[in-house]
Amino acid sequence: MAEENQQAEQQPVFQIQRVYLKDLSLEQPNSPAIFLEQDAPAIEVSVDVGAEALADGIFESTVTITVTAKVKDKVAFLVEGKQAGIFEVRNVPAEQLDPLLGIGCPNIIYPYLRANIADVITRAGFPPIHLAEINFEVFYQQRLQALAEQQTDGTLVTGSTTVN
Repeated sequence: MAEENQQAEQQPVFQIQRVYLKDLSLEQPNSPAIFLEQDAPAIEVSVDVGAEALADGIFESTVTITVTAKVKDKVAFLVEGKQAGIFEVRNVPAEQLDPLLGIGCPNIIYPYLRANIADVITRAGFPPIHLAEINFEVFYQQRLQALAEQQTDGTLVTGSTTVN
């Protein structure tokens, strides 16, 4: 019986404690004149992910998206949203923890952020923008490669990627 309890305590645990919108901002510096423009806006999207330990076995994972729409040289709108989740992660091998926080957790959080950003853009009076799916595994691998290059040449690397 004691052996069964010890085995149960050693089982990996991964649970979502909470998913929440941590930050959301909208800027429309050229409204209302921008609504009279006939040209389609150029859209730029940047992505960043992060994770931090909150307590023993409790982590916060975040995904930040910035969407900038420009018509010619005028900003139509800029939306930045940060969606977060609190996750309980226990008895996971150390080599699997970073990929779990950098790939698994963002995959859970991102759909909520996509919906929130689409909603705020529509509520701002613009046609909806539906963000594409993100392969967080590729994103994670790119960040690891950038960090490895940073260590060899001494340049500073951030965790964001820009998609046009």
